[in-house]
Amino acid sequence: MKLNRRKLVKNSFIALILAMVVIGASYCFAQVKAQNDSKASSFQYMRKINSVFDFVQQNYVDEIDPVVLYEGALKGMFEALGDPYSVYLDSDYMRDLTDTTEGSFGGVGLTISKPVESTPEKPAYVEVASPLEDSPGAKAGIRAGDLIVAVEGRPTSELTMNEVLGLLRGEVGTPVTITILRGTNMRFDVRLVRALIEVPTAKYGMIEGTKIGYVRLIEFTPETPIRFQDALDSFEENGYKSLIIDLRDNPGGLINSVVDVADKFIDKGVIVSTKSRIAIENMEFKASKDKTTARKNIPIVVLINKGSASASEILSGALKDYKMAYLVGENTYGKGSVQQVRQLSDTDGFKLTMARYYTPSDVNIDKIGIPPDLEITNMESLTKEQEDNYVKLVEDRVIEKLVEDNPEMTEKQIAENAKVISNDTKIDARIIRKIIRNQVTKYSTPLYDLDYDLQLNEAIKIVSNPDFNTLLKKTKTLKQLQQEKEDKELQSKTGNSK
Repeated sequence: MKLNRRKLVKNSFIALILAMVVIGASYCFAQVKAQNDSKASSFQYMRKINSVFDFVQQNYVDEIDPVVLYEGALKGMFEALGDPYSVYLDSDYMRDLTDTTEGSFGGVGLTISKPVESTPEKPAYVEVASPLEDSPGAKAGIRAGDLIVAVEGRPTSELTMNEVLGLLRGEVGTPVTITILRGTNMRFDVRLVRALIEVPTAKYGMIEGTKIGYVRLIEFTPETPIRFQDALDSFEENGYKSLIIDLRDNPGGLINSVVDVADKFIDKGVIVSTKSRIAIENMEFKASKDKTTARKNIPIVVLINKGSASASEILSGALKDYKMAYLVGENTYGKGSVQQVRQLSDTDGFKLTMARYYTPSDVNIDKIGIPPDLEITNMESLTKEQEDNYVKLVEDRVIEKLVEDNPEMTEKQIAENAKVISNDTKIDARIIRKIIRNQVTKYSTPLYDLDYDLQLNEAIKIVSNPDFNTLLKKTKTLKQLQQEKEDKELQSKTGNSK
């Protein structure tokens, strides 16, 4: 006997919600009485949900597809957690996730996040975590920390993440206009042409004229440890004497991948640990001496910025805590939680935060990030006049049109055009050169850009410093920095109370 669609959905609805409850609690229900009581309470709520589901289905003024109620209930459940990383994944979201993990997809190349709650004081705009290298978003100059306040004129504060993704992605070669808010005052429209986005993992080479190996880790995928070892082997062949690891705008990736990379430097001790109320999620990822392949006792600088998140924070945090690397750049994003993706069916599923990770010195950096040992920004603060000129530059498509008319500009021509635009806008010519160079689509983004990159230039100076080891010894672990902060806060409170 076959069940009709309505009954099937209803039964699936009940079973799936019960399954989700079991996932979060099955490890510990039988351990203590309080948890048994919690189990009983959970089933009471399930009965209430089932009752409401039936009542709405039978009595709502219009006939409603039970799938709509099912998906709405699951979305609401995850929204109630107040965690932007725990979400219900409908068929569109699951397809986007699959496309991303498989390595290529159509879109604009922006890694984004969105707050759960939206208020008049703080609308839930979409935040750019990082632009993917060589993508339309990166070439247009969109930066980590930028807010996407509208897509095709539709305010993102009024859209779900799925809806935003649906608007950003589309047929390759088609345009989409997004509205960017940078800082508090810079608001401008950017027209992006969708492209096939290939998710890269690593690029590397020697800094010209030096014995410095430079490797840029773009994302942590299953291929990253292999590519990173290729980089080390190449550097060894070239007799490298120091190393720069670039984690800027790296949004993270797989925890096993970043552990394997860190293990190439760390020969003993904990690389990262995860902690949860669920015993099975409490893990320690330890280094193995057999996997250590990087040259010992050489100067290492790690470049970080606000687009460095999750797995890239694990690597930078581990190298900092073991005092193996000096960090240069800006404070990282601050994503210190671990998610798992579970399928509910062939077409939908969910992503749930299961644990938080901790650095070797036992610090969780969620919503805090990792501070650099030396803070350097690539972008100077702009005056109000410069901000207005930048907005006009983007919205009038001045640089886009310039490149369309001169697609094969030489470096000399790029510099000459940048100087003219700089004189008109009062914006640093080095910034303009970078934007023009990115728009010259015949060429991919170069491995490095010493003409523009202040952070990389500083990193080169530091690894070339004969007193590097002395400088490194003066750095503090994340635990020491955390303790200092707590002591200052305590002193401030004590002082105020006197």
